[in-house]
Amino acid sequence: MRIYVGNLDWDVTESGLRTLFEQYGTVDQVHVVTERETGRSRGFAFVEMGDSAQSEQAIKAVNGREFQGRTLNVTEARPKAEGGPRREGGGQRRGPRL
Repeated sequence: MRIYVGNLDWDVTESGLRTLFEQYGTVDQVHVVTERETGRSRGFAFVEMGDSAQSEQAIKAVNGREFQGRTLNVTEARPKAEGGPRREGGGQRRGPRL
């Protein structure tokens, strides 16, 4: 099961999150989402656990818990939405019509 972890401290590490969630079962993968330009955390991450019962136990135990000075928001991750309509790009931008 994929778990969403929000309201993370900017300095959170994948190993720190792994340690937190391993208290409730086997962690398959941890991914802290970062900004491309700075490499700094965007304040959320995804934790993957193979066992659904362990995942649910972890969500209940960690949601609302303080971690590195922040109260965590933990839920089952929703599937990634399909990309919406894209804007056509590449042309010159025009100023406002007068």
